[in-house]
Amino acid sequence: MTATAHAPELVEAELVELTRSLGRPERDLVILAEGNTSQRLDSDRVVVKASGRSMQTATADDFVVISLAELRPLLTDADATQQQLTELLDAGTVTGADGVATKRRGSIEALVHVAVHAVAPDPALARFVGHTHPTDVVGLLASSKAQEAYQHLAYSDEAVVIGRPLYVPYAAPGIELGQLTYRLLAERVEQTGELPSLILLGNHGIVAIAPTPQAVDGISAMAVKGARVRVAAYSVGDVAPLSDAAVDKFFARTDIADRRSWLSGGNL
Repeated sequence: MTATAHAPELVEAELVELTRSLGRPERDLVILAEGNTSQRLDSDRVVVKASGRSMQTATADDFVVISLAELRPLLTDADATQQQLTELLDAGTVTGADGVATKRRGSIEALVHVAVHAVAPDPALARFVGHTHPTDVVGLLASSKAQEAYQHLAYSDEAVVIGRPLYVPYAAPGIELGQLTYRLLAERVEQTGELPSLILLGNHGIVAIAPTPQAVDGISAMAVKGARVRVAAYSVGDVAPLSDAAVDKFFARTDIADRRSWLSGGNL
């Protein structure tokens, strides 16, 4: 296949449903055309939301299909440019379901989705990816406490649903963010053998990764609650986080391992 194509017939209903759920205004995860979602189809193809399309009203027409083989080399090419990425994400001008001819291009953050797939130990673990900009989380990620706030888990259910997130410092959306996310993700997977279910992008937003759309939705919701818990704790003094030893002991329990698997679709 070419690097990017407009193929609404390949977009599954569960991806559209996830996208609309994350885009509901009352959830305050995205506004306007913010955010994006994706679903892996096979060894090479990933469906990702097109740039400038609203998650709230998304239809199959609002997605494009990208090629991992074509885009993955950009992750490690120090000479790669934003223009190269833009051109590879371009699906051309297409006539949508509404009869209007418009340009379709993969989201500017599509390379972050490619980075996830490039390092996933098992493709099934990252079948669905949801990237949003929750106000509560972005507020904390835009603060001086951004990285410190997430060095440790704040409460038990956060540990169950999210596990240990990965923090990525701010980088400009596009080629810079994709490359940095890839490097830090690869380091995490090499160190732990596990793909994190949540990536925290400094001054930007979150990326939820899971085998099912339900798990992506749940991880996104729990990330918002985790941010609110931290802000509430800071407002009365400071966060008293769970210790690493306590979390390790917690994760080792059979009942907790089972619960994490059920909630995550097997990702955590």
